[in-house]
Amino acid sequence: MLRWDDPLPTRPRRILVAGVSGSGKTTLAARLATVTGGPHTDIDALFHGPGWMPRPSFLDDVDRFTAADTWVTEWQYRTARPRLAARADLLVWLDLPFWTVTFPRVLRRTWRRSRRREVLWNGTVEPPLRRLLVDRENIVRWAVATRHKYRELVPAVAREHPALTVVRLRSPREVDDWVAGPLQHSLRGTGLS
Repeated sequence: MLRWDDPLPTRPRRILVAGVSGSGKTTLAARLATVTGGPHTDIDALFHGPGWMPRPSFLDDVDRFTAADTWVTEWQYRTARPRLAARADLLVWLDLPFWTVTFPRVLRRTWRRSRRREVLWNGTVEPPLRRLLVDRENIVRWAVATRHKYRELVPAVAREHPALTVVRLRSPREVDDWVAGPLQHSLRGTGLS
């Protein structure tokens, strides 16, 4: 597993971004797509249908976009993770401090989306924040409950796919420094390849 300042062994073409809800996966994935020139597919938009119901075509859609030479997406959804990992060449793990970085982010984002009734994917809308107390799958509660799961998932996928480069980023500064440093170097062809 690489740190933020380790050089990348090759130029990444198929990139996954992993992390708990609120860690900044989609924001970083969109940024990586801009930097690398590969398309970003928001995996939430493929998964969620109207009324938060899973879309029946989800896995077919995942297979379709991951058949391309280049792409960036979030490493989410139990049914999709194995397919995504098998086709990716880089997994970026956002392992940020939960209570001081991720939790405030997910709380602010959920509050904003709920208050503004923002339409998210396929007509879905964040439920009222008061649902936090009664809905076990509220995104804020979900983030708290699953905050440690990537500490098992990421090392396991790295063992299962030894050719998959895994970079662990532990702070917002490491994210910025990694994008400006090792990622940029790999795109200029000065990586180890």
